[in-house]
Amino acid sequence: MQAIFSNVHRECNVRNDAAQAGAGMMMWFISSSAFANEIRFNMTRGATAISQQVYDLHMTIFYICCVIGLLVFGIMFWSIVHHRKSRGAKAAQFHESTRIELLWTAIPVLILIAMAAPATSTLLKMEDTSKADLTVLVTGSQWKWHYKYLEYPVAFYSLLATSKQQISGDAPKGGNYLLEVDNPLVLPVGKKIRFLMTSDDVIHSWWVPAFAVKKDANPGYINESWTRIDKPGTYRGQCAELCGKDHGFMPVVVVAKSAEEFEAWIARKGDEQATAKAQQQAQAAETMTLPQAMALGEKVYLGHCAACHQPAGTGLPGIFPALNGSKVTTQAEHRAQHLDTVLHGRSGTAMQPFGKQLTAKELAAVITYERNAWDNKTGDLVQPAEVQSLLNPANPDKDK
Repeated sequence: MQAIFSNVHRECNVRNDAAQAGAGMMMWFISSSAFANEIRFNMTRGATAISQQVYDLHMTIFYICCVIGLLVFGIMFWSIVHHRKSRGAKAAQFHESTRIELLWTAIPVLILIAMAAPATSTLLKMEDTSKADLTVLVTGSQWKWHYKYLEYPVAFYSLLATSKQQISGDAPKGGNYLLEVDNPLVLPVGKKIRFLMTSDDVIHSWWVPAFAVKKDANPGYINESWTRIDKPGTYRGQCAELCGKDHGFMPVVVVAKSAEEFEAWIARKGDEQATAKAQQQAQAAETMTLPQAMALGEKVYLGHCAACHQPAGTGLPGIFPALNGSKVTTQAEHRAQHLDTVLHGRSGTAMQPFGKQLTAKELAAVITYERNAWDNKTGDLVQPAEVQSLLNPANPDKDK
C-alpha cells in the first residue's frame, strides 16, 4: 500500500513539474515573441509623410472592412440563432424587392467610392516625382545595388556586409543580420529625392518600408519613385523580387543626414572616388607576374564569380557554364571572347558586365586566374594595360 501511495505521489510531482514547465515555456514564448519589438503584425508608420498617409489609408480601409464584417456576420449569426427550427420559425414567403436591391447596390458603391477617393489621392502623390531636389539612379544586379547621384560625381556599389561566418557558420548574429551593407545610400532629410530604378540583368525590386517605396527595377526600363525623409536615421529594406540564389543577400540600407552633413559627406565621397580613380589608372600601368595575378585573381573570383561558377569552376549544369576545361578559358583562339565576356557580359544571360565593377588590375587578375586555375594550365597572363585598352572605348568613365 505504501508503494502504491509513493508511486501516486511521484506521478503527481511529475505532472506538476510538467505543468510548471509548460507554463514557463508559454510565458517565455509570450515575453520573447509576442511582445518583441522586432515582430510586427501591421504596417509601419514610416519616416515620411507619404508613408504616414499610406498607413492611415490602410487603417481606414481595415476599420471599414471590420465594421462590414461585424455587421454581415452579426446579422447572419443572429438570424441563424433566432430563426432556428427548434423555435418553430417559418421562412417568409416573398419575391424580389426593388427597393432592397437598390439599397444593397447603392450602399456598396458608396463604400467603394469612400475607399477609392483617398486611395487615388495617395497614389497620385506617390507617383508625382516632379520638382525633385536630388535624383539617384538605382541599378539592381545579382546581387547588389548600384547608386549614382546624378547631380554629383559620386557613384558606388552597395553589397551585403554580413560575414560568411554569420551566414554559414556559428558566429553570433546581430540585430541587423542580413541587413548590413558596406556602402549605404546617404540622403539628406527634408529634400525631395527622386529615384530612377533599372536593372543590369533580371527583375529586382527596391523596397524600403519606412519610405513606403517599393518599385521594380526592370532591365531596359526606368521606373520612378520618390521620398522626402522627415528625420535623420538609418532605414533598412531589401530586394523584394525573387532574383536568383542570393536574393536574400541583397539588402538596402539608407542613412538620412542633415543637409549640412550630407554636403560634407558627398564632398568627401567625391574626393575619395577621384583619388581611387587616379590609383586605378596608375595600377593599369603595372605589370604583374603570374603568381601575383593568381593570388589577386583567386580573391576576386571567390568574391564575385564563385557564387555562379562555383569555387572549383564546375558551374551549375544548364544554368551557369563550367570554367574548368572550357574552350573559352583554355584555348588561345577564344581568349578575346573570354576577355569580352568578363568585361562586357553576355546579353540575355545572368552574366553581367564586370568592366563597370572591378578595376583593370582586378579584371586582368581574375581572367588570368580563370585561365590557369584548376585544370586550366594555359600559362596565359593578362596584364592591366590590355584590359584598360579594351575598357576605354566602351567605358571611359568607370565610376559613373
